[in-house]
Amino acid sequence: MSGVGLHGGGRVELTFSPAAPNTGIRFRRVDLEGRPEIEARVEHVGETTRSTTLSRGHARVHTVEHILAAFAGCGVDNALVDLDAGEAPIGDGSALPYVRMIQEAGILPQAEPRQFYQITDPIELVAGDTTMVALPHDRLKITCTHADRSGRYTQVFSVELSPESWLRELAPARTFCFFEEIEALVKNGLIKGGSLENAVVIRDDAVLTTEPLRFEDEFVRHKILDIIGDLSLVGRPLQGHIVAVRPSHGTNCELARRIVEQMRRPDAAMQAFLPPPVKPAPARAGSGDASSTATAGVEAGSAEMGIDYVMRLLPHRYPFLMVDRVLRVEGNRIVALKNVTINEPYFIGHFPTHPIMPGVLQLEAMAQVAGILMLRQAENVGKLAYFMSAESVKWRRPVRPGDQLVIDVELTKSRGKIGRAKGVCSVGGDTVSEAEVTFMLTDG
Repeated sequence: MSGVGLHGGGRVELTFSPAAPNTGIRFRRVDLEGRPEIEARVEHVGETTRSTTLSRGHARVHTVEHILAAFAGCGVDNALVDLDAGEAPIGDGSALPYVRMIQEAGILPQAEPRQFYQITDPIELVAGDTTMVALPHDRLKITCTHADRSGRYTQVFSVELSPESWLRELAPARTFCFFEEIEALVKNGLIKGGSLENAVVIRDDAVLTTEPLRFEDEFVRHKILDIIGDLSLVGRPLQGHIVAVRPSHGTNCELARRIVEQMRRPDAAMQAFLPPPVKPAPARAGSGDASSTATAGVEAGSAEMGIDYVMRLLPHRYPFLMVDRVLRVEGNRIVALKNVTINEPYFIGHFPTHPIMPGVLQLEAMAQVAGILMLRQAENVGKLAYFMSAESVKWRRPVRPGDQLVIDVELTKSRGKIGRAKGVCSVGGDTVSEAEVTFMLTDG
């Protein structure tokens, strides 16, 4: 297939080729030295502004969601996508051109069994005006509501995905935008290849397009198309009921990340070397709820997130990363763990004969954990959390090598870019430090 990219506007040649079992979907930049490949996995998502971008090293591919949706809808698990530019051709703005390529080539079964993933526990994501929920279900079903910020063109559609329903109900639905968005998109260097031949434009009560709408509710159907493409980044066919209200590529990809975390949870529970459980910390004064106290011993079903997840959100690295694991997230509250070992670099000088963890680093740990709570929200992905101030700081007893520092943080205020949180550090159930911290989010 030949065409232009929607946002970059450049010409691109695209080829689909077969791939071996368990390869997954891979994009290959044949125009770059070494012909680098990028596997279509959520950990390779680099940007989600108006489309989904995959990146790995110096290679990037923009606007991949329609291709991924075509493969997922048609039941293709393994394929290689060759491109000679950094963006897929947009075609007519739907997934139909890619579906026709797949139909022309034909699909063959492979010897390996398909590895489905079925949602086991509900997952909820709330980000601004967007709500997304993944619920257990024996097939992939998507229910979506879409409207613009003024409540215009509110549409609702629900569909259970199969190759037949995909081709009939979703694949032809085209991308769209509102007329008042165009100026901002152009200023940001986007939609250089956009036209009424590959997008529907909504202006007040008029719909501008070179052909009639393909469905009365084409806009919400295209939103479901995008969800299918973005959620395919979990790397396995899904079974579950996805309920989405005003979704975006950012929230779609964040939901994919949380599904991957749920997928990996049983493996994490089987790891042989987990930290021993710590006594429950005492309830905070005035909380009146002993069940809300933090423990470091986490059962297999809880929302535990390891160091890979922490390092995706925080920019900190050795020797300044003060969080090893997130144990629990409950609304505006997060509990995390820092294993304090004699190998910490600051023990060389603090103090050589009596090693003690500096109190300011406990304070830094509280700020980093508070940052995780903010940065895990879809609208804050890719931002940085800057430590601004600390108040009511108290250090109650020393923290020494061998201690497990449990960091319990509650977000007490969040307005725009500014967040405020109360943090308590404990060891063995005893409070060792506490503070109120303020931080600011900024673009990375």
